[in-house]
Amino acid sequence: MTAEAQDVTDLLLSRIRDVPDYPKPGVLFKDITPLLADPEAFTALTDALAGLCSAHGATKIVGLEARGFILAAPVAVRAGLGFIPVRKAGKLPGATLRQAYELEYGTAEIEVHAEDLAAGDRVMVIDDVLATGGTAEASIELIRRAGAEVAGVAVLMELGFLPGRARLEPALNGAPLTALITV
Repeated sequence: MTAEAQDVTDLLLSRIRDVPDYPKPGVLFKDITPLLADPEAFTALTDALAGLCSAHGATKIVGLEARGFILAAPVAVRAGLGFIPVRKAGKLPGATLRQAYELEYGTAEIEVHAEDLAAGDRVMVIDDVLATGGTAEASIELIRRAGAEVAGVAVLMELGFLPGRARLEPALNGAPLTALITV
């Protein structure tokens, strides 16, 4: 890692607050709201993610509901790319593509507008945290079903003690997965 990249990592880490026992006892929640409130840190994060989009030849950016929207939208503006929200089922009007996926305690579904992605698009998926990988894996499936290519997945933080990376690697089919921070 370059000294500049390490400086960005240190800045981002310094603005993430640990909240013990949230949302339930025994969980150490990583709160990114102090990072978002700090213009220097939020700009550094936006620049780092926009750089990944450029490096991987992305032509569009998908943000995953809900915190992925907060990160992906400014990255899209900075990178000069279109932003496409992937939402929970039933939140988008019009024709959508829907994908179900497994959760720890059941299933969920996400959707994207069918016309927002097309053959020839190279799509970077952006989210705040990679945990178990279910939502990211489902978004990759949606992107491919729309005929587009996955340029990569980029997250602010990967929870390294959870199986998200292992779950995503087969779905990525060689596309890069980048976590700016691993905890």
